[in-house]
Amino acid sequence: MITKLPNWILWGGAVLAFSAGCVNTSALMGFAGLSVSHVTGNVSLFAAAIAYLDARSILYIGALLLSFLAGAILSGFVIGQTSLKLGRRYGRALYIEAALLLLSYWLYQQHDYLGQLAAAMACGLQNAMVATYSGAVIRTTHLTGLTSDMGAAIGNWLAGRPISKPTLGFQAIIWYCFCGGSVVGAFLYAKVGYGALFVPIAIVLTAAFVYNRASDRLPEIRQPRQKRHPSN
Repeated sequence: MITKLPNWILWGGAVLAFSAGCVNTSALMGFAGLSVSHVTGNVSLFAAAIAYLDARSILYIGALLLSFLAGAILSGFVIGQTSLKLGRRYGRALYIEAALLLLSYWLYQQHDYLGQLAAAMACGLQNAMVATYSGAVIRTTHLTGLTSDMGAAIGNWLAGRPISKPTLGFQAIIWYCFCGGSVVGAFLYAKVGYGALFVPIAIVLTAAFVYNRASDRLPEIRQPRQKRHPSN
């Protein structure tokens, strides 16, 4: 049970959730009209396309699902761990995410559906990048599981059982930040179209830079040398 969250996790989760909300709303309001930050709804649309034998939608949505998966695979390859720990290669993953979002913006400007795939890959990378801390699951690109966890925690609290209030508070922050990012994304898309993506691009780049600076200041961790035993 979490008793206190480090500031880098608290602020990092908040800004990345805001960024993901902005990206997803921009994608939904664009010509593709599909979510890029989560999978569940798209799977339902994919299943409906199969039921109606809509080959174009099967390929269209199937590629989107695979792109999100590819982003998660890339995250695992780059970072290599599922538990949050300062010093791991999150900065590198964030720079890759920013590059994918920049690519998606350029492709969207060409009215190319591949922009949707690049954005989904960026979201898959981010969602897999922040996984667990002290046993608590942390996701920043969708709210279904998080809302369920919040509801269960509130139910336990109402029943008089102990809960982790810092975890519940952090989940509420993620929820509101994602919602806030979605509002900003919708407003900006109405004004500047896919230029709204420059907000999450700037957020992710800043997060990568700040994280790398913080990691560089960590003391070097040295493995103790094993004592050599004299050979007989």
